[in-house]
Amino acid sequence: MDTKMNEALRLTMAGRVSEATALLQRGLAGAGSAASGGATDARSRRELDLHLKPDLERELSALPDAGRHTRTRAGAGASGRSATPRTAEVDGRFRQLSHSERAGTRDYYLYTPGGYASRPVPLVVMLHGGKQDAPDFAAGTQMNELAEQHSFFVVYPEQSRKANQGRYWNWFSTTDQRAGAGEPAIIAGITRAVMRNFAVDRARVYVAGLSAGGAMAAVMAATYPSLYAAVGVHSGIAYGAARDVGSAFTAMRTGGAAASASAVPLIVIHGDRDTIVAPVNAEKLIAARLAVGDVTGREGPITVRGDGGHPYTRTVHHNAGGLAVARSLIVHGGRHAWYGGSPVGSYTDSQAPDSSAEMIRFFLEHPTT
Repeated sequence: MDTKMNEALRLTMAGRVSEATALLQRGLAGAGSAASGGATDARSRRELDLHLKPDLERELSALPDAGRHTRTRAGAGASGRSATPRTAEVDGRFRQLSHSERAGTRDYYLYTPGGYASRPVPLVVMLHGGKQDAPDFAAGTQMNELAEQHSFFVVYPEQSRKANQGRYWNWFSTTDQRAGAGEPAIIAGITRAVMRNFAVDRARVYVAGLSAGGAMAAVMAATYPSLYAAVGVHSGIAYGAARDVGSAFTAMRTGGAAASASAVPLIVIHGDRDTIVAPVNAEKLIAARLAVGDVTGREGPITVRGDGGHPYTRTVHHNAGGLAVARSLIVHGGRHAWYGGSPVGSYTDSQAPDSSAEMIRFFLEHPTT
């Protein structure tokens, strides 16, 4: 199987996606003939981590410095975890907690704003990308700083190395694409635990993520539409675009065949020079949301040219009441990185637009009705 996967990666990088997918599917079918479906799925996850991670590292190392920041992990402890960046805590409290339920156990970090006084405030769930942990993602996105300014909670569920050695959320696995099971159940459980233990405004609970975390955010909006008032997908993939390892590679390159989305309002941010997750995925995300209906008009596309930042094209689709139900920002010259981010965190681009601010602006416009 290793030989087939390496050959599939070579074909994918050469743009021969259909050949790579066929090779992977033949290999997985042969490997699974003597095993149960669960064992095959577990093996698929291991293979994706072992082979996709080095591929991503090679591509990221080839990006220009202006398009990425890769933080040196010299400060990591013996466990390999990055030291909590000094910028992760502002005036509030940033603490590590744990959540367990039948679907599994995950650590998470919770930021409580300094001005919190037991009055109901919004909650934002942030899902990190592969090779990241919660403190790294908090530092890179600077979401805690915005939480301090606007008084909301931020919770960062953290993928475990036992579930995926590279800390990728398993968005591509059928066992992690439905409510009440797998990682969606764990993330929803963490969300509800914070809602139970703190004064959260239940009409203003949101979920967002980067890359694999963005793909999982799309999964959460599709599987728990009554829990989240809006979703933000940064450099991610549409729900249901992949069902196994082979289709995961295809989706990253071509967008795959997205499943039906929910009516949860959506903001998508993606770079048009992203070579890790192709920008066509942004189109697939928006198209899936528009297919739900309740869209009566469109504003744009309008190209915005900020001072010293990346120009980007903004398109907004709204309902009869004028409320934006889908907004996309396609960043020109943007790579696979969180825009407007801090170099203290990994996979960030310090140039505008400010992805965190754009997402919070969109979220706060969308309480549940």
